[in-house]
Amino acid sequence: MKNPAMIIPDAMTAVQALAAASEQGGVPPRTLGLVHLRASQINGCSFCADSGSRHAKALGETEERLFCVAAWREAPCLTGAERAALALAEAMTPLSDRADPVPDEIWDEAARHYDERGLAALILMIATTNAYNRLNVTTRQVAGAWG
Repeated sequence: MKNPAMIIPDAMTAVQALAAASEQGGVPPRTLGLVHLRASQINGCSFCADSGSRHAKALGETEERLFCVAAWREAPCLTGAERAALALAEAMTPLSDRADPVPDEIWDEAARHYDERGLAALILMIATTNAYNRLNVTTRQVAGAWG
């Protein structure tokens, strides 16, 4: 099956608008790209992991940093703000895995690095990525087929 958002055109417009809105919160585009990649890895969305990595490279992201996203806690090439954003992505993506999906320590660390607009941007990007992932994984979209 094609991606449902391609079958119902207003759906893709809405998802793309949400993604674009997340770019207006002052979070560096490279950080948003890392968050998108990490959520996609967690969800097993090869389509988004592939396209997200390509998009991140086009924005100037290095292969070293992209390779480290899956093991971000041990990666010295990532900043504290990027680590906080990745921790938030990991907490928000599998919501049913624990009783308190986004514990205070994860939220507080993210809030230490990002103001309210930045936090809103991160939450919107993570939520949008999860929507993309669920559409692609459910319909088995093929990595690399996008371009």
